[in-house]
Formats: sequence, structure tokens, C-alpha cells
Amino acid sequence: MKVATGIKSDYLEIVQKLVKEFAKTAVERDKLGGTAKVERDLIRHSGLLRLPAPEKYGGYEENWKTILHITREIAKVDSSVAHLFGYHFLCLASVELYGTTEQVEHFTKETAENDYFWGNAFNPLDSHVAATKGDNGWIINGKKSFCSGASDSDRLLISAQKDDGSGVLIAVIPTNREGILLGNDWDSFGQRQTDSGSVTFEHLIVHDSEELDAYEATDRNLFATVRTHIAQSILIHVLLGTAEGAYEAAKNYTKTKTRPWVTSHVDAAINDPYHIYHYGELFVKLKAADALVHISNELLENTWALKHRITEEQRGECSIAVATTKVQVIQTALDVTSQVFQMMGARSTSAQYNFDRYWRNVRTHTLHDPIDYKIRDIGQYILNNQYPEISSYS
Repeated sequence: MKVATGIKSDYLEIVQKLVKEFAKTAVERDKLGGTAKVERDLIRHSGLLRLPAPEKYGGYEENWKTILHITREIAKVDSSVAHLFGYHFLCLASVELYGTTEQVEHFTKETAENDYFWGNAFNPLDSHVAATKGDNGWIINGKKSFCSGASDSDRLLISAQKDDGSGVLIAVIPTNREGILLGNDWDSFGQRQTDSGSVTFEHLIVHDSEELDAYEATDRNLFATVRTHIAQSILIHVLLGTAEGAYEAAKNYTKTKTRPWVTSHVDAAINDPYHIYHYGELFVKLKAADALVHISNELLENTWALKHRITEEQRGECSIAVATTKVQVIQTALDVTSQVFQMMGARSTSAQYNFDRYWRNVRTHTLHDPIDYKIRDIGQYILNNQYPEISSYS
């Protein structure tokens, strides 16, 4: 399934084939949990992991809008794999946000030529992992949680608090290096194949060349803070894709399996006036979310293109656009994934369909970033002309 370089139709066709394959096993894999090894390997072999890489390395030089679109397409059938796919690019982009030009070149080339899958053990606000300076690098000890995609990854983005008080260590290392213990202990009721459990570091050695320390993520380096916009945008597309998948599955079920209610006085469920109303109502919400996604995607793309020329105002406008979109998408996704059962009926709750996975996946994601604070930030912007507080990491 290798992609012919530079031919967009080829990889978009491959995305469609992958989505069909993922859909075949999505229900059972959600029940099993664990690592989506087969699906991750299909993505590796597809060449999609090198979408943003230069053509000279076999990549497509694609932008965030394309990556986000594909993430959303995958999420329609499998939000866990979509999460892993999107976070691969978030971790890879972090090299450009924090590293040197030479490191960007090295890791981009290495990833593209080997179809490496990146995983995440990155949370600089986490104080449970410490870095101690050694002779030729750092020694890392501690345990980090919410490490999405760490299992079965080839490269791992990590962070740790430097115990000399000099700040945060950010580095990229091989996942199979001695001193890394993957917990495989993710037990949430949603996003069950994201492997978002723990990673323990026991005397892990990080070489100086692996540390990303070209730019400190502060208000003096606004470009590094764009990472939070990228992370938020990836999750927006995972959530919206999940909602769209639930809507499509419910619509098909209602057309083929739902029985008309005894007092509805209609011959088929699709003629029930309440079903017609609710499907129409949810359609409008999905379209509204889609419209906002296009706006925030455009601003994200423009903000990313500015690199270190970004101003505080440009970053702030991107923050508001992404926050506005996320509020709408979260509210819509929660509404869609719960309300569709009203139209499908009682039999749709059977375990054989596993329709509740859409809601479980959405609910799990949305608890990690409460929209109350997004709405507060938007309100402060409207009334007091204040942009959201700059977050160095996400």
C-alpha cells in the first residue's frame, strides 16, 4: 500500500480503503481494548505517516487542513485510531516548535524513510518525572500518565522536570530504549485503543542530541505555544468525526431496523414526525460545527505558516477561533451521540451493535478539556478584549 509520491488522489483513495478496513473490526476492537496493532501497521504501510514530509523523502508536503481532514474521516469509524493518527503529527510537529533546524531535518527524514509512528509521553506540567544531568545527557526517572500512542510507537516525545531547576526537558527518543516501561494500563470506558495509559522511566538515558532545546516555550516564543492549537484542532476533528459516524450509523439503523411506535400512526419509522424533526435538528448542529471547523482550520494553517513571525494578536485570534469551534463541536457531539438512541429505539442498545461506543468515546475526550473554561475565555475576549492565557504546552 505504498503511496506514489506527489499524487493526491492516490493517498485519498488509500484513506478510503483504510477506513473500510477499520470499520470491519471497530465494534469488536472497542470491546477488546488494548493496542490496535494491525490498524497501526496498515497506517505505517500506507505511507500516510509522511504526509507533511518533503517529496525528496517520499512525502507529500501536505498541510494541517489535509491531516485534520483525514483524522476526521478515520474518526467516523474509529475514534481511537484517529486520535493516534492525529497525535503522531502533533508529536512530529513538536520538533519544529522546540527543536533546531537540523533536528527537524533529521527526524522528518528518519520518520518518512522508515514510516515511523510517533507516540506521546509529553506533559511538561507533570511533576512526577525528573531529569538529572549526566555526563553526556540526562537521566530520567518517574511515571507519566495519559501517554496516548506510546505502545507500539517507534519514536516517543517525552518531557521531564529538570531537577536543577532550569526548566523542562523535551526530547525525542526510540520507544524501545532500555529504561522505558509501557504500563498498558489504560482502562477508561472510552477511547479504549488509544493506549493512553502510563509510561515509567527507570534510569532512562537521553542524549544531548535528542533534547529539543532551541526555543523555550514562553511568551517570548509565541510559535512554540501554537502546539496547543494543533492539539485542540486534532481533538476537534476526532470528536466531530465521531459524531458524524454516530449520525450515519443511526440513520442507517432507523431506515432498516427501527419499528414505528405503536401510537405514531405511521407505516415506517422514517415517517415518524418526531424522528424527522430530530434528524433534521441534529443535521443543522453538525453543519454548524462543520462551518466553524473550516474557519478555525484556516486560521490554524495561517498561524502555523507564520512560524516565528507570529504576533500575540495573531495567536490570540487563532485561540478564539479554535475555542469557539471546540465548544460547538463538543456540544454537538454529546447531543448527537446520546440523542440518536431516541430515533433508533430500544433494540439499538443491544451489545451486538455497540452503538454506545460513540458516546463513550466523546464523553471521555470532553472530560479532559472542560468547555466551561473555553466559554469563559470567549466571554473575556468579547467583554474585556482579553485573549486566552498563553499556554506553553498541551
